[in-house]
Amino acid sequence: MTLAVFVPNWVGDAVMATPALRAIRRKFPQDHIVGILRPNIAPVFTGLRYFDELWQYNNAASEVLAPTGLIRKMRMAGIDTCLLFTNSFGTALLSWLGRARRRIGYARDGRSFFLTMSLQPPRSDGKLIPFPMVDYYLKLAYALGCPVELPALELQTESIDEQLSDRVWHDAGIPPGATVVTCNSSGAYGVAKLWPDEYFRSLAHRVADECGAHVLFLCGPDERTRMRNLVQSAAHPRIASLAPYEPSIGLSKACVRRSNLLVSTDSGPRHFGAAFSVPVIALFGPTHMAWSDTHYERELRLQQELDCCPCQERVCPLKHHKCMRDLTVDTVFQAVRTMLTSNPGEATGKTIGYSQ
Repeated sequence: MTLAVFVPNWVGDAVMATPALRAIRRKFPQDHIVGILRPNIAPVFTGLRYFDELWQYNNAASEVLAPTGLIRKMRMAGIDTCLLFTNSFGTALLSWLGRARRRIGYARDGRSFFLTMSLQPPRSDGKLIPFPMVDYYLKLAYALGCPVELPALELQTESIDEQLSDRVWHDAGIPPGATVVTCNSSGAYGVAKLWPDEYFRSLAHRVADECGAHVLFLCGPDERTRMRNLVQSAAHPRIASLAPYEPSIGLSKACVRRSNLLVSTDSGPRHFGAAFSVPVIALFGPTHMAWSDTHYERELRLQQELDCCPCQERVCPLKHHKCMRDLTVDTVFQAVRTMLTSNPGEATGKTIGYSQ
């Protein structure tokens, strides 16, 4: 059997899909499994054995496969089953045009016509109910007959990325055995997810001075200037970033894997911590925690209790951004200090809300 899986388009969602992908591989160990994904998502799965092939596609003809090329490739491969982790109308159409015999996905965005098996997403009064995406993807695997799978996230690193992270540690003056706190300040979903840079800078200073730890800021291609400016303005020997290096998912994974704690906004790299069993402090603003709940017991989630929160908007519609600006440096620092001094699993796996 040839089984194709349309992989989620966001880094965080791709990581949250790993339990379901693991379940599929365990159910079909001898079958040919193809991952269909956007080029920027492929590095997430480096080192994992979920797929026999990865087909990268995009709407731009300059990419590995344009949609028309993907359709031709699917037809030539004779796909038996196509599983859609994506929710879009377009990917359901592609699976139909690609002549997959079975097409399984959620009944969303008017695409049920193209599916041979439609799963109903959790709804109340016609509206989607916030539901952990880890479980959402696992339900698709169960529709294939997969046995119950633990929801633990899973990632691997490559030796080339580990070697580059060795260089990062050397350049940052991080000695063997030193405590390292990685910080992820990204928010590709929208600026409403961002904790202010000046807050992160102040937090890094306190972590370095009061905890004696080294602080390393992750960054993607669009964040290098921000991180350079943040580290330059911090002017502290134990505060560094990945801005001097070519940004990559692989390097970020390797740096998180060897750190002692990850402090992150609700964005993709946050899930690297859970995948490598690194404690996480997650800073939530406009998003509902339930969507990205990974059942990870070593994660502490912080969120303001406001009438307008969570709004799920990419930009604060009220223009004050209180959900993130009122989450104080002192609050986050106290959480960092607790996590660095606690036993594994202690004071984690919880949500803490702060009323204003």
